[in-house]
Amino acid sequence: MKSISQLSGSHLRTYQMIFQHPITHNLDWRQVHALLHSIADVVEEPNGNLRVTRNGLSLVLQPSHSKDVAESHTVMELRHFLERSEAPAGQPDAPGIHFLVVIDHRGARVFQSELRDAVPHSLLPHEPDKYFRHAHHSRDFTRGQEKPDPNSFFGPIAEALRAAGPILIFGTGTGAASEMEQFNGWLKLNHADLAGRVIGRVTVDEHHLTENELLARAREFYANCGNTAVPAP
Repeated sequence: MKSISQLSGSHLRTYQMIFQHPITHNLDWRQVHALLHSIADVVEEPNGNLRVTRNGLSLVLQPSHSKDVAESHTVMELRHFLERSEAPAGQPDAPGIHFLVVIDHRGARVFQSELRDAVPHSLLPHEPDKYFRHAHHSRDFTRGQEKPDPNSFFGPIAEALRAAGPILIFGTGTGAASEMEQFNGWLKLNHADLAGRVIGRVTVDEHHLTENELLARAREFYANCGNTAVPAP
């Protein structure tokens, strides 16, 4: 049974589509079925439903009657199952998990940075050009002037960081116009617990770095700071 970090090819693409934001409506049911078979035990019940079991957790799915997974709630159920079943059931969140968020105007990627070849959660704003044209300054979040609602983009990123562990943020640009700084300001206002786990914010040229190079820089940062969760300024 494969772990998420071992996925590749069509299975990896299907996994990334499940976590795409906004929710995709072009998720091929056959590809989902193949992904689940590769990482879990799948049994067809007498009523036609599929019972998917992984690391002691189970999910019951009604097979789609169309080519695609049409219901948004089904996609959300798949997300939650994949997240919660990655570690064996009953095992608490490991305090050693280190997160890396790489964010710019096009979207965000959330990694578990201690893993080489980690599979990121890729999250996209609904309308990136419109959103970041209006949200130039992180202080806008205190005045209710952001358009559209930043929760539509930043909320899913925060949800992906819920497991215990320090958070490192990589971004492009500097100052208040940086999406990294906007996200950090939003965390302080909306999720003080997560903001307190941010131990660093680093400006990088992510367009010229592979994902493994980004992860290597994150591991180096954590090693140099001694893994101590001291809030970034």
